[in-house]
Amino acid sequence: MSSQIKETNIQITGMTCAACATRIEKGLNKMDGVEQANVNLALEKSAIKYDATKLTEADFEKKIEALGYGVVKQKAELDITGMTCAACATRIEKGLNKLDGVSIANVNLALEKATVEFNPSELTVVDIIAKVEKLGYGAHQKADEQETVDHREQAIKQQQQKFIWAAILALPLLWTMVGHFSFTSFLYVPEFLMNPWVQMLLATPVQFIIGKQFYVGAYKALRNGSANMDVLVVMGTSAAYFYSVYQSIVTIGSHHGPHLYFETSAVLITLILLGKLFEAKAKGRSSEAIKKLMGLQAKTAVVIRDGVEQEVPLEEVVMGDVLLVKPGEKIPVDGEVLEGATAVDESMLTGESLPVDKKQGDQLFGSTINKNGFIKMIATKVGRDTALAQIIKVVEDAQGSKAPIQRLADKISGIFVPIVVGIALVTFLVWLLWVQPGEFTPALEVLIAVLVIACPCALGLATPTSIMAGSGRAAEFGILFKGGEHLEQTQSIDTVVVDKTGTVTHGKPVLTDVIVANHQEEATFLTLIGAAEKQSEHPLAEAIVQGIVERGIELGEVQFFEAIPGYGVQATVSGQGVVIGTRKLMQQYGIAIEAVLPIMEQLEEDGKTAMLAAINGQYAGLVAVADTVKETSKEAIHRLQQMGITVIMMTGDNERTARAIGVAVGVDHVIAEVLPEGKAEEVKQLQAQGKKVAMVGDGINDAPALATANIGMAIGTGTDVAMEAADITLIRGDLNSIADAIMMSRQTMRNIKQNLFWAFAYNTLGIPIAAIGLLAPWVAGAAMAFSSVSVVLNALRLQRVKLKG
Repeated sequence: MSSQIKETNIQITGMTCAACATRIEKGLNKMDGVEQANVNLALEKSAIKYDATKLTEADFEKKIEALGYGVVKQKAELDITGMTCAACATRIEKGLNKLDGVSIANVNLALEKATVEFNPSELTVVDIIAKVEKLGYGAHQKADEQETVDHREQAIKQQQQKFIWAAILALPLLWTMVGHFSFTSFLYVPEFLMNPWVQMLLATPVQFIIGKQFYVGAYKALRNGSANMDVLVVMGTSAAYFYSVYQSIVTIGSHHGPHLYFETSAVLITLILLGKLFEAKAKGRSSEAIKKLMGLQAKTAVVIRDGVEQEVPLEEVVMGDVLLVKPGEKIPVDGEVLEGATAVDESMLTGESLPVDKKQGDQLFGSTINKNGFIKMIATKVGRDTALAQIIKVVEDAQGSKAPIQRLADKISGIFVPIVVGIALVTFLVWLLWVQPGEFTPALEVLIAVLVIACPCALGLATPTSIMAGSGRAAEFGILFKGGEHLEQTQSIDTVVVDKTGTVTHGKPVLTDVIVANHQEEATFLTLIGAAEKQSEHPLAEAIVQGIVERGIELGEVQFFEAIPGYGVQATVSGQGVVIGTRKLMQQYGIAIEAVLPIMEQLEEDGKTAMLAAINGQYAGLVAVADTVKETSKEAIHRLQQMGITVIMMTGDNERTARAIGVAVGVDHVIAEVLPEGKAEEVKQLQAQGKKVAMVGDGINDAPALATANIGMAIGTGTDVAMEAADITLIRGDLNSIADAIMMSRQTMRNIKQNLFWAFAYNTLGIPIAAIGLLAPWVAGAAMAFSSVSVVLNALRLQRVKLKG
C-alpha cells in the first residue's frame, strides 16, 4: 500500500518544562509511520507529519496520554434533521468518524442528535456541519450550547487560584523566616507561629494539595524513564518538608527547638507557581499577532436565502451564498461582485492606503472594508479557505515550527535534569561528609538550592517564544515566514535576486509619453489613436486606451479595423485613415519618420516601448508605453545595499529595457533575457560561488528559482504557485518588505542568542553558587521563576521592532 502523508496539530496540556516537550517529541518520533514531530513548549502544541495508512490522530492522542500528558479536545452537540432510519444514523456516524481531527462521533437516531469529540486545531464545528450536509442531512449546533472555553485561559485562572491560596498559607511561614535574621530581629513574630505543628498545618496543604501537580508530573516523568522540572521541584520541596516533619517528631519533649524548613518548601512552591503564572500570561501575549489577525474577521454576514435577507454568524456562510454588503461594513468572506460598484479598503492585505475600485466580476477578500457602495456578492471561499484564514494558518505554522538552533537547546534540556539530580546528590554528600561533617541541615539546604536553581524552564522557552514574537510581528507588516527554519536562515542572506516584472515594476504597462507632430492637435490625435487601439486585443493597446480615457478624451467612431500581427494596426476612424505600429509598418506605407527616430531611440533606451502613428498617410506623432517602476523600489534597493547585501535584477525582458530599469532603481548587476528554466540555473551559479541567495518573484515562471534559492520570497500580489514554492510571502508587494524580512530575522536570531546565553549562564553560574552554600533555597526559587519570566519578556521586545512596511 502506498503511503499517504498528512499533517496534524495537537494541543497538549501538562507540559512544565523543555524536558517534557523533548520527551513527547521523542515518543512521537519513535512511532512507526511518523515522518517528523515537533513539540513547541511555548505554544503547547505538537505538529506531526505522518503516514495516514499506518496511523490516525487517535494513535497520537493515546501516545501523548500514555506519556503522562493531556490532549485538548472539543465537544460539539448537533441537532440532525432528515434521518429516517438506523442506516441514516450509521452513515452520518461513519462519515464523521472518517473526518481528519474527529476522535469519536456518536449519532442517536431517537434523539436526532450527534455528539462529536474533535481536535479544535484541525476542525471547527462548521466543518462538521458541512460534512453532515454533504451526506445529505441537515445539522445545526444546539442553541443552548455555550462557546468553548479557551483551555489556556482556564489554566491561567486555575494557576491564579492555586497561587492565591499558596500565598495565604505561606505568608505566615515567610514571616517566621524573615524574623530569624539579625537585621530583622525588631519584627514581632507571634509565638504560636513558631510551633512546629502550626507550621506543619500551614505547609501540608501547600505541599500536597496545591503542589499536587508537581507530584503528578514527576510520577509520570519517572514512570516513562525520564526526568523533568517537576522531579527537581518535588525532590527539593519534599526533602525540606519531610526533614521538618522528622525534626518536629524527634524533638517532642526536648528543650532544643527543631530546625524546621516548612517555610522553605511552602515559599518555594508559591514562588514557582507565581513564576508559572507570569510565564503563562506572557506566553499568551506572544501569540498576540494571531489574535489581532483573527480580530479582523467580520462576526456576521447578511445572506439572501430563499429570497429572504437574514443575518447569520460568519461560520454559517457557505460557498455559493449570495451576500449583501453595505457601505462601511467588512466584507465577510472571499467572493465576487454580482451587482453594484464600490471602492474597497484592502490595506489589511496589501498595505495600500488607497481604496481599490470594484465592479461586477471583480474579486473581493474577506475582512477588507467596503467603503462607499452597496454591493451584492457571491461567496467563493469560506472558513479556512479565505485569504485571511490562509495567512493565519501560515503564521500559526511558523510559530509552531522549530528553528535549527532550538535543537541544541532541546538536546541539552533532555539530559539536563538527570545531570542536575546527580550534581545535587554529590553536593549533599560532600557537605555532609567533608564541608560540615555530620551536619545534616546545611547539606539539605544546599541540596534543595541546587535542585531548584537548575530548573531548565528558561532554556526550553528561549527559542519558541522569540520565534512566536518575531514571526507574529513580521505578520503584522505583511511578511509571512512559513517556518522557524526560514526565519533563522534569512539572517544569513548576502545576495538578493529580484525579478523585474511585477516585483521591481508594477507588472502592468501604462501610457507614459505622447509626442505629437507640430501640425497636429493632441486632443484630436488621441481621439483617433484611442479609437483605433480600442479594437485591438494586444496588452499594450489596452494600456494606451486606458491612458487616453483617464485623460478625459472621448474616442471616435471606428468604421474599419485591421490588426497586422507583429507590426501594428490600421483603421478608419471618423472617416480618417489611421496607422499605428513599428518603424517597418511606417516604411511599408511610405511614411517619412526619419526626423522622429532619435526621440524614439531615446525612449527605448529608457526602457519604453514606442509606437509611431500616421493619420491620412502623414506622420502625426508617437505614443510610448512602459511597465513603470514601483514608487518604493529604488528606496528599498538602496536599503538592502546599505545592509551589505548585493542586489541583482533578473528578467526575461530584453537587455536594453532591463538596463534602463536597473539604472532607474540603482541596481548595478542586471541579468536579462533569461528563460524561466534559466532563472533557477542562475541562482545555482550564485550559490556555487558561496553566496546565500534570496530569490524574490511573483509569477509562475519564478517558481523553480524560488524553490532553488536558499530563501524564496514570493510577492503576495502575485500567483498562488509562486507563493507555494516560496519560504516567505511578502503580502504587500513592496520591496521594502525584503529588507524588513532580513532585519526581522537578524533581530529574532539576536534575541534567541541573548535568551540562550542568559538561560545557559543562569544555570551554569547558579549551580556552583548554590553548591558552595551561597544561595538560600527560597532565593533560588525566586531566581528560577525570574529567569523564565525574563526570557519571555525579552522575547516580547520583538513585538516593538519598527519596520518600514
